[in-house]
Amino acid sequence: MDFNLLRQGAEDAERLLKSLSNSNRLLILCQLIDGEKAVNELEDAIGIRQPTLSQQLARLRKDRMVDARRDGKTIFYRLASEESRAVIELLYGLYCSPNGPALARRLEYATVR
Repeated sequence: MDFNLLRQGAEDAERLLKSLSNSNRLLILCQLIDGEKAVNELEDAIGIRQPTLSQQLARLRKDRMVDARRDGKTIFYRLASEESRAVIELLYGLYCSPNGPALARRLEYATVR
C-alpha cells in the first residue's frame, strides 16, 4: 500500500474523529441523518441555545462534516458527505438505536440497579 495514501487517509480519519469528539456536534449530526434542517429546527430538537449551536455548526462546516445553504434569512444544514453519513449511521446504530447493543447494556444496567 502507498504510504502517502495511507497517511492522507489517517489524517482524514483524524479530522473526522476530532469533529465527532463533542456530544453537541454528535447530536447535530444525528439530527441531519434524515435530511436537511433549518437552524431553528436543530435548536428545538437538540435543546441547545443558538450561540452554542452556531459555534458547533461552524466547527462542523470547517471540518467539512456539514454543508449550509441560505434561503432568505433561514440557513439550512445537511450532511456534507457519504463518509459523514456512514459514520453517523454506524454510531447511531450502536449507541442510540432501540436495537443497538450499547443502549441494551445501559437499559440492563439501569434495571439491575
